[in-house]
Amino acid sequence: MSKALSPIPFFSAPREFQAHREEFLRAVETCAKGPTLILGEHVQTFEERFASSCGVPEAVGVANGTDAIALALKALEVGEGDEVITVANTAVPTVAAIRMAGATPVFIDIDPKSLLMDTTKVKAALTPKTKAILPVHLFGNPVPMQEILAIAQKKKLSVIEDCAQAYGGTLEGKPVGSFGDIACFSFYPTKNLGGWGDGGMCITKDAELASRIKSLRMYGYGKERIAEREGVNSRLDELQAAILLVKMQHFPEDFARKRAIALRYDAALQKSSLQSLQTTKNAEHGYHLYVVKAKDRPSTLRQFQEKGIAPLIHYEYPIHLMPAYAFLGYGKGSLPVTEEAAEHILSVPLYPYLTDEEVERVCECLRAS
Repeated sequence: MSKALSPIPFFSAPREFQAHREEFLRAVETCAKGPTLILGEHVQTFEERFASSCGVPEAVGVANGTDAIALALKALEVGEGDEVITVANTAVPTVAAIRMAGATPVFIDIDPKSLLMDTTKVKAALTPKTKAILPVHLFGNPVPMQEILAIAQKKKLSVIEDCAQAYGGTLEGKPVGSFGDIACFSFYPTKNLGGWGDGGMCITKDAELASRIKSLRMYGYGKERIAEREGVNSRLDELQAAILLVKMQHFPEDFARKRAIALRYDAALQKSSLQSLQTTKNAEHGYHLYVVKAKDRPSTLRQFQEKGIAPLIHYEYPIHLMPAYAFLGYGKGSLPVTEEAAEHILSVPLYPYLTDEEVERVCECLRAS
């Protein structure tokens, strides 16, 4: 392949490392010198700063985003025999976490323009077993929360926001995650705020819920290290917290860069057969992924790949049709909008360390598709 067509990766951690190499190395050295590698001052500082950035008073670091959802559900006493309304157009961890808590996911279809939870379908999915609603702010686009919150308040249901892909996004001027009882974030490396491995966070306005999650993440311990409830081992590492503190300092500029790239993609789509997704009204998109719909996805993928660009598909196989969840009883055709979207969506590279030349090459492919 010629130099002009050098590959454009979908994501590149080394580029970010090189941009802030000295800061990262200092963070690692600080952790290595102690005094503790588990639940020390880096985790505490990161929890405080993260909570503040989300407009809530409480944040609890956990091992990953999946655990964050499972522990949130357990803290809200959602478990065996309970139903949680969510979507099948999401990453598997959303549903895996519901099952980890012992509850049953109930899927509703999505809005065809945004591919987010169709909030008009929530009421019809309610049963006497419904205990919680779990909207997913997919790709970084906030779910319209007001109708969900109104139903939850009337029916006395818990609301857990899956914000794994939405850090930096806002709705009605408020950060995503500040609407429900608990919100859950992932620090998987590809996320807007990603670590050097797994990590997660639960945030809440309720100090008692935060206290329960802190206990649950460490064997159910109380103050005297006596298990007061059944818990697990799910702690955010000091090293990950130290790395994330460095990244938080650069988040505003990185997020601004991602937004600028996304706006260039928006402009390119004006001359394309590809279809953009609708951003929620009164929302600021989190720009975790840039997703479009293609009439002929195989052909479109080939066009990008021939230009050295590596698109991905998020998500090609809806969860309700996966073999692991066949026991839930959803057959093909049960969620038609979700299934139609899965056949046409694709994601193009979107991260702050793309060069201007690489961004223009992606734009050229968008315009030519």
